[in-house]
Amino acid sequence: MIDYLSQNMWLLWTVIMFVCLIIELSSGDFYVTCFAIGALITVPAAALEVSLWMQVLVWAVASVLSILLVRPQLVKHLRKPGRKLVTNADAIIGRRGIVIEPIEASKPGYVKIDGDEWRAVGDGGLTFEKGDEVTVVARDSVIVTVR
Repeated sequence: MIDYLSQNMWLLWTVIMFVCLIIELSSGDFYVTCFAIGALITVPAAALEVSLWMQVLVWAVASVLSILLVRPQLVKHLRKPGRKLVTNADAIIGRRGIVIEPIEASKPGYVKIDGDEWRAVGDGGLTFEKGDEVTVVARDSVIVTVR
């Protein structure tokens, strides 16, 4: 196996590239993508059977250049200024749901949004009956405010 890999280093760099891309799926900061780009650029050098230390040097230089040149462009295009990145529970604001337990002015009820049940209060003391369609306008911890 080691003999095969040493004769086919391009395959190892290809595997490294895909592993980096898979890791990037969980990080989202685009640094690991730059290492994948470095590995991709190293594949032709490995196919030409350049020495291992030269392949590592090509990978390192290509990765650093990617961090300096490619990553800022990725961040610029994917995280536009003025566009707030909404994550986790904050992404529920603006979603529509169905009341599954009546919401009264003095007592919270429950709404079902995308299959999840949320404790809910009416905006400004509004009341809702079971089956009413509502829109989430705010969230405070695990309680949503609906209208």
